[in-house]
Amino acid sequence: MQNYKAALITGASSGIGEAFADAYAKQGLDLVLVARSKDKLDAIAARLAKTYSGRRVEVIVADLSLPQPGAALLKQVKALGIDIDVLVNNAGFGLAANFHEDDPARQREMIALNVSAVVDLAQTFLPPMLERGAGAIINIASVAGFQPTPYMTIYGATKAFVLSFSEGLWAEYRKQGIAVIAVCPGPVDTGFFAATGNDALLKAIPKSTMLKAEDVVAVSLKALRQGKSFIVPGIGIKLVSLMPRFMPRKMIALAVAKTMKR
Repeated sequence: MQNYKAALITGASSGIGEAFADAYAKQGLDLVLVARSKDKLDAIAARLAKTYSGRRVEVIVADLSLPQPGAALLKQVKALGIDIDVLVNNAGFGLAANFHEDDPARQREMIALNVSAVVDLAQTFLPPMLERGAGAIINIASVAGFQPTPYMTIYGATKAFVLSFSEGLWAEYRKQGIAVIAVCPGPVDTGFFAATGNDALLKAIPKSTMLKAEDVVAVSLKALRQGKSFIVPGIGIKLVSLMPRFMPRKMIALAVAKTMKR
């Protein structure tokens, strides 16, 4: 395993992002935590600094849905005097509704955060990693990226992009000391479902498939060390990701639509 010294984690104020912060602090890395909620970030930073004495935990409040957020973020990181070895692109959200009834402004914000920010931050922090000959990029995708997701159509499409983008980067840079992985979880016990705006969505999810954020992170870090280009945590959800190999995409789209419309 590479001797990484510092990680930047977006969407670090809760859920999977916070779990990555805990895991990397435990491994001895300094952290830069990025999100829009300063109070939550400050509380997490204080807890981590107390739990893992000697760790440097910095907080940057930023709205990554704004155009080209990477430049401003890099400027702030440089001012802190920290070189980022691990980039965790975790910030993102989903919307669950009929496509034509959803708020177009929120749709654009989701695309900006789930897609544009992921690309921009990778473009920003990858070159210094290449100069040092080592680094890692962890992009949080979703099992929704493997098939159409009616009633969350744009969300699924953004995660399909993240999956393809990550695999492309993995193939491009794997021999230059850069590890890249797309993490494709199914349901995770976080605030994600509440944020979709669809209360019925959580009821449609089998409780047996629900994972804890810390378990997703543990599996993901193991897969990263193994050099994998993507990982689908959880056996049941992994089977879902394999469906497009055995079923016509039309049938999958209809099956997902039936589930999501409940």
